[in-house]
Amino acid sequence: MPYFDAASAAPLHPVARQALLAALDEGWADPARLYREGRRARLLLDAAREAAAEAVGCRPDELVFTSSGTTAVHAGIAGALSGRRRVGRHLALSAVEHSSVLHSAAAHEAAGGSVTEVPVDRTGAMDPEVYGGALRADTALACLQSANHEVGTVQPVAEVAARCAEAGVPLLVDAAQSLGWGPVPGGWSLLTASAHKWGGPAGVGLLAVRKGVRFAPQGPAGERESGRAAGFENLPAIVAAAASLRAVRSEAAAESVRLRALVDRIRTVVAERVPDVEVVGDPERRLPHLVTFSCLYVDGETLLHELDRREFSVSSGSSCTSSTLVPSHVLKAMGVLSEGNVRVSLPTGTAGADVDRFLEVLPGVVAEVRERLGAPVSVPPSPGPAASLVVDALGRRCPIPVIELAKVIGEVAVGATVTVLADDEAARLDIPAWCEMRGQEYVGEEPADRGSAYVVRRLG
Repeated sequence: MPYFDAASAAPLHPVARQALLAALDEGWADPARLYREGRRARLLLDAAREAAAEAVGCRPDELVFTSSGTTAVHAGIAGALSGRRRVGRHLALSAVEHSSVLHSAAAHEAAGGSVTEVPVDRTGAMDPEVYGGALRADTALACLQSANHEVGTVQPVAEVAARCAEAGVPLLVDAAQSLGWGPVPGGWSLLTASAHKWGGPAGVGLLAVRKGVRFAPQGPAGERESGRAAGFENLPAIVAAAASLRAVRSEAAAESVRLRALVDRIRTVVAERVPDVEVVGDPERRLPHLVTFSCLYVDGETLLHELDRREFSVSSGSSCTSSTLVPSHVLKAMGVLSEGNVRVSLPTGTAGADVDRFLEVLPGVVAEVRERLGAPVSVPPSPGPAASLVVDALGRRCPIPVIELAKVIGEVAVGATVTVLADDEAARLDIPAWCEMRGQEYVGEEPADRGSAYVVRRLG
């Protein structure tokens, strides 16, 4: 069964498995002890730290291991904000950061701090000038991911780091998605990553803090990992994480070229074979193994289930695949369609034949889901006599409001409007995105008795 969700968790690398099993035998003792078994464990821990630091591009004494990437993010943000509390309590971050960064920002704001979310463009990319403009005299910390976890867009870390350096603000980079493919450009002050993203075992994160960065660890003090990560080190998992990081880095150059070619094929063929689809993310500055596209008039949850039935494991940012029914904050920030969203992230070693079969299966699955929902094949071309129409889609989840809009847009005259009444949060994103894709004018949102009224003007 082809597994196409490496951005969530990559399969365990063979080197990680070998290192883990060996370390279970050799690295079970307390590395803080001075007897023979403890010294052996300490040697393994030191070697793992040196290997990880080399991959990150920092000194071994600048890097600590945490219990997860999320823990590394929380500890890094909290420690940097506390260390620079005399400067101020302002935190800057991009609008497309991982949820772990957003959760830290929310906690900071709840404690009385201030937060600025810097917008991105429609590809999910950050403009360094815009980011630099968000920095203030009281900015204690800036955060920027190296590459986006949902659409694969690679961020201009070096350029943003230069703006931060000019302002005297440390930059924390979440490198979870990119570290397995290569080092992060210089200029950052703090860096976090997560082993299960590159084929290491789950439960190991990295936190690097450059010398000279003011940092005050939060929470009860601990004796291990420079006091920045409490608890007994999971030494076998740490050894496996470092070994697998070194292994995937040695394979990255060749595998990057191979997977990029497969992703290019997906990007091209999906646009050719699936009507009303939008491939999102930057077409050039992107991770080599990841592609995301959104299909109009499709229920994302149903689409993922149907692909799973055909033995393809993919992910989605659609609100209907989430228990919260809230659209992906990344897709929302980009202003692209959220429903019918599919993220394909190829693990190392993915066979081209599996990608070809996926591309053969996908168009039929999308057509089947659309037919079930009663979606229109195309917008009726003839102008209608009506001056305006109102579509009542209250109580109905997306993509139904968009489908109902598409069905009636041809019944109004060119220049006339269709008002869609909807109370699904996704409609706020998907109706403007539909207008962008279909060449219609999104007039705006108006208050309604229940939910909102979304006004669309027919242009043709």
